[in-house]
Amino acid sequence: MAYVVNIDDLDRTAVPVAGGKGANLGELRRIADAHVPDGFCVTTDAYREVLAAASVDDLLDSGDLTVASARIRQAIEDRPVPDVIAEEITARIRELGEDVPVAVRSSATAEDLPTASFAGQQDSYLDIRGTAGILRHIRRCWASLFTERAVAYRQRNGFDHSRVHMAVVVQRMVVPQASGVLFTADPVTSDRTVARVDAVPGPGEGLVAGQVNADAYAVRDGEIVEHTLQRDTPVLADGQVKDLVALGRRIEAHFGSPQDIEWCFADGAFRIVQSRPITTLFPIPEAGDDGPHVYVSVGHQQMMTDPITPLGISVWQLTSRAPMRHAGGRLFVDVTGMLASPARGPDLVAAIGRSDPLIGDALQTVLERGFVPVRPDDPAAPRVGLPPAPDDIDPGIVPELVDRHEESIAESARRIENLTGAEVFEFIRADIAELQRVLFDPESGKVIAAGMEAAEQLNERIRDWLGERNVADLVSQSVPYNVTSEMGLALLDVADAVRPHPDVVAFLKQVDERGFDDARFLDALGRLEGGPQVRQVFEGFLARYGRRCVGEIDLTRPRWVERPTMLVPMIASNLANFEPGAAQRLFDDGRRRAEEKRRELLDRVRDLPDGENKAREVERLIDRIRAFAGYREYPKYAMVGRYLVYKQVLLREAERLVHAGMVDTPDDVFFLRFDEFEEVVRTRRPCRDLVAERRREFAGHATLTPPRVLLSTGETLVGAYNRDGLPDGALPGIAVSTGVVEGRARVVADTDGADLEPGDILVTAFTDPSWTPAFVTVRGLVTEVGGLMTHGAVIAREYGLPAVVGVEGATRLIRDGQRIRVNGTEGYVEVL
Repeated sequence: MAYVVNIDDLDRTAVPVAGGKGANLGELRRIADAHVPDGFCVTTDAYREVLAAASVDDLLDSGDLTVASARIRQAIEDRPVPDVIAEEITARIRELGEDVPVAVRSSATAEDLPTASFAGQQDSYLDIRGTAGILRHIRRCWASLFTERAVAYRQRNGFDHSRVHMAVVVQRMVVPQASGVLFTADPVTSDRTVARVDAVPGPGEGLVAGQVNADAYAVRDGEIVEHTLQRDTPVLADGQVKDLVALGRRIEAHFGSPQDIEWCFADGAFRIVQSRPITTLFPIPEAGDDGPHVYVSVGHQQMMTDPITPLGISVWQLTSRAPMRHAGGRLFVDVTGMLASPARGPDLVAAIGRSDPLIGDALQTVLERGFVPVRPDDPAAPRVGLPPAPDDIDPGIVPELVDRHEESIAESARRIENLTGAEVFEFIRADIAELQRVLFDPESGKVIAAGMEAAEQLNERIRDWLGERNVADLVSQSVPYNVTSEMGLALLDVADAVRPHPDVVAFLKQVDERGFDDARFLDALGRLEGGPQVRQVFEGFLARYGRRCVGEIDLTRPRWVERPTMLVPMIASNLANFEPGAAQRLFDDGRRRAEEKRRELLDRVRDLPDGENKAREVERLIDRIRAFAGYREYPKYAMVGRYLVYKQVLLREAERLVHAGMVDTPDDVFFLRFDEFEEVVRTRRPCRDLVAERRREFAGHATLTPPRVLLSTGETLVGAYNRDGLPDGALPGIAVSTGVVEGRARVVADTDGADLEPGDILVTAFTDPSWTPAFVTVRGLVTEVGGLMTHGAVIAREYGLPAVVGVEGATRLIRDGQRIRVNGTEGYVEVL
């Protein structure tokens, strides 16, 4: 075994031997002018020998790793370096010079990787002299793989402790005149065209520890565009800053990704002591050309910012008529063409800004910068937004459209049922055209527009005439044909079916607390006293709403009909918090409140000058809201119903691939794009390596925060709210459902963890239709993501819940259990 190797003998492929840091240093030695200090690497073979001698594997298996980690570190530090390893190390120390000060630095195999940097998780030691001291600190580096922070970081990022190994780099120390860091992309904005340099005099330990303020520079296209100096004499001359950035760009090009570079300046030259990938940057979608592009997040508009699997992304791309791109496991619309249009660009910004002011503000910034060159309008280009609704649109069209959706889904399910192999993929490709036909039916668009236009016009008129804001929220409660709000009430009816049967209640409580196999759940339910009746009601709910789930725009997410136990916590909550018949009472109460508000508005308007004409206008708008607003939820509901049809047949093909040995589990195919899945079915070619790589990528994507707006330079734009008139300390957001409410904040990540009680205010990152049953319990809603017409906003208005969405950092700034005030009329939240 090779226990010690020179840095010169390493390259980027040497991670298993030298760890991430050692491999990168060896690769850096191949770059002109990098001037990496001399040194050697004690390899992972030496580490494994020491671990075996110290019986670390037994300690790893001894239970709580947090407790065991201290004993592991002690066992490693107390055991002398084996003679055969110590001899090799000693020989290399003599080559460097026995009395030469060195840096002894940890280099783990899960460190400085493209998807996880592990920066600062293991220990390094500077200015170490003499063989005994170097050997002691090598042992300390080995032991630092099991510090509590390193153990916690690996657990959080899904790294198996027994598969991560430690090498140790020993390098000649440099006595620098200056030190610092260079980011070849802006670590705050992610702009790849901007490099950031921090520089301090002398060694850089004070900078790393946050004890010394650095001279800071921003460099774009070789020119310094920003600088902040902390001392009378700059640490670096401007020319030196430019030379350093030029070197950084060469290093970046060599490694193929933006780099976080540690440097020092000594003897008239820059010396690079480390370079690692910047793992926090959000990836840039592939555009197919080098021109400027502007991407708008789909997830922020669809209330689902989690990563989507490759199969889910590719099916959405087939479904959408917009230019869809993807990066970091998220979908983006390329709006460059619309922004480049003198007519459509401002219309797009205004339309999006009405729904999501943060995206609108970010896009306005893009326009003001002139980032996208303006070009003449294309007369054939589609217009922005929905078609205008005619005045004489018939409310009877709504149930007709609903029937069209469901008949089309049923016909597709009938036709695909007996298809296999390549026929399945051919059918789905062709059937997506039918999906698009019903999804983008102009009549459907006119119905949605009718409800939205009526709400906007009513709000404008009542604000101007009576000084009251957002009254459309109050008159749109309990409107017909809102499939999502009906779903929440229908689950209350399921609870009513459960309530009279103690055995079923006890069984559901057990499922809620201990879990249960979904495949056996309904059968076990049916064997209980009263179970057959409950099962019939439950299956009726699933037949109607089982296509839904958390993150339903991703075809690969498990649906309620596939995992019915996902509904059990919400049924249990309904049993605890509501009396029998609550569904009808809640619906009737909402309709009564809407009618009372209608009468109040008409009475007040009639007292105004020209009151009768104004009252007729108000009545007309309210009638249109109540006739058409509910349908807004249906097209997406129909789309996910068709997605379920596709998914069930695709999973049959996946099972065949499992039996043929092409994949290990059916859900492996979720990590293939649609065309790749089709190719595997056609060729029967195994794809395990690709699936494993995609699973790793997906885990990395889950650690990224997607931006609302992303530029082709990599810059992320979040936009800003107008805070004028807000109370001190208030958290601004988008007012989407009027009213003011106070209550206990329940900060939850998903419906499984939503222990909600009446009077609580739900605070979460985002909601989608699957959250609707929880809305019947709470008094208000706060989300980090969303806009005026996203699903959480629509259902909050339907149920009469004051709601503020788009509150940046809400789940971090609001603590669970705090008392808060939600102002859904003005659009802010106060922590009381």
